[in-house]
Amino acid sequence: MSDQAPAFRIGRWEIPAPAVLAPMAGVTDRPFRIVARGLGAALAASEMITSDTRLWNSRKSRLRMDHSGEPEPRVVQLAGAEPEALAEAARRNVDLGAQIIDINMGCPAKKVCNRLCGSALLQDEPLVGRILGAVVAAVQGTGVPVTLKTRTGWDREHRNGVAVARIAEAAGIAALAIHGRTRADFYEGEAEYETIREIRAAVSIPVVANGDVDSAQKARDVLDRTGAAGVMVGRAAHGAPWIFRDINGLLTRGRLPAPLSRAERRDIILSHLQAIYAFHGEDFGLRIARKHLGWYGKLLDDAPAARARFMAAPDTASQFACAVGEFEAWSRADPQAA
Repeated sequence: MSDQAPAFRIGRWEIPAPAVLAPMAGVTDRPFRIVARGLGAALAASEMITSDTRLWNSRKSRLRMDHSGEPEPRVVQLAGAEPEALAEAARRNVDLGAQIIDINMGCPAKKVCNRLCGSALLQDEPLVGRILGAVVAAVQGTGVPVTLKTRTGWDREHRNGVAVARIAEAAGIAALAIHGRTRADFYEGEAEYETIREIRAAVSIPVVANGDVDSAQKARDVLDRTGAAGVMVGRAAHGAPWIFRDINGLLTRGRLPAPLSRAERRDIILSHLQAIYAFHGEDFGLRIARKHLGWYGKLLDDAPAARARFMAAPDTASQFACAVGEFEAWSRADPQAA
């Protein structure tokens, strides 16, 4: 733990800094979580894991439950609609090493909501209460707190975020992360923070604000507007995981840290690629690295051409060699080093 006062607490865990990584399916695998934590993200939850344990033998589920080598606390996010199934999934993940269980009631994807999971649950407040109560009871006595990721409501006419937050606190939820959009908004338009402020005033547990936090200055503005204990960063971390060191520097020390040099960012990128290949293997590693290189490649002066070369690489060895060449040349042209 840091010597400075914690930003907030989740159960027995002191969360040392205000910026945390949002769980994102297809993005926040173990390699990316470790990169983000190394750059200051105070928490990094797993990709969403189904509560249907019959599906856990799939390659995807096994990798999503792999937290070896991650710093504490290790956060596992679960999704489902059946209280008993979610309770059992929580128990099993605690046995596997989960130190915080997070419940997803925020995902707006149709394939999730069509199964009455994710943010679809916001339409049924009694079911929300039964789910949260069952999961909290399932891990009671283990020292593992339960948190909730949710939205401001189902649609703009039904912003029931305050009611859901009160249900969550009464059920024993230890902290909330609130995306400042309704399910109907998906990711469109601008996030609104007034409802998050109302939620913060309505409960005594920590509230983390999520939505459109894309810079350290925006993080400070969001905290000022909401009174939240911290901020959750999602899409802005794509290709820029160093955003966490910037946010934490400004919020905890009052100033931005010195920017990382191009050589430092190059080393982070290449190390991340190697971790992706080692974790996912040849075929999946190649495909997953393409996604991250598409984001990292925006740093390059000739980004479209470089991206095309990354996408065309037929195997991980040639893809990595291409990335080394591109980012080596980019780092040598660093204006900071002039």
